[in-house]
Amino acid sequence: MRPTTYFLMAAVATLLAAGVAWAQEKMLAHDVYFSLNDNSPQAKDKLVAACKKYLSDHPGTVWFAAGPLAEELQRDVNDRDFDVALHLVFTSKAAHDRYAKAEKHLKFIEENKANWKKVRVFDSYVEAFAPTREGQPARKIEKVLRKRVKQ
Repeated sequence: MRPTTYFLMAAVATLLAAGVAWAQEKMLAHDVYFSLNDNSPQAKDKLVAACKKYLSDHPGTVWFAAGPLAEELQRDVNDRDFDVALHLVFTSKAAHDRYAKAEKHLKFIEENKANWKKVRVFDSYVEAFAPTREGQPARKIEKVLRKRVKQ
């Protein structure tokens, strides 16, 4: 066989292996609910701002959102035992694990934990499904997943 053929066969094998690994690894959703000692509107805004500053731009993040409890939603099924919620979705558990040890994440904890009465963390594996118009996949999810296959 020619060297070019060997190269192409190796490239195809590498892509197939990466695709299989990607298909087997699920994204990880990391949801954190903070109950605050001082739960004034200003304290909630301060924590949301800190989430944005320290937690919104970590490698491997597919989705980031932070905000206060929706006060007007008071059905029997609503859990209202928090003041601020943080939602992150990572491309993988490995991305989450790097985030957990990251300097910015640790700085966030250090600067804000004094006002935490209770913190609840919910981690789950999730699959991407984002229905959009005309059946097109959500652009950001598609972009992140394509990058992950290349890595």
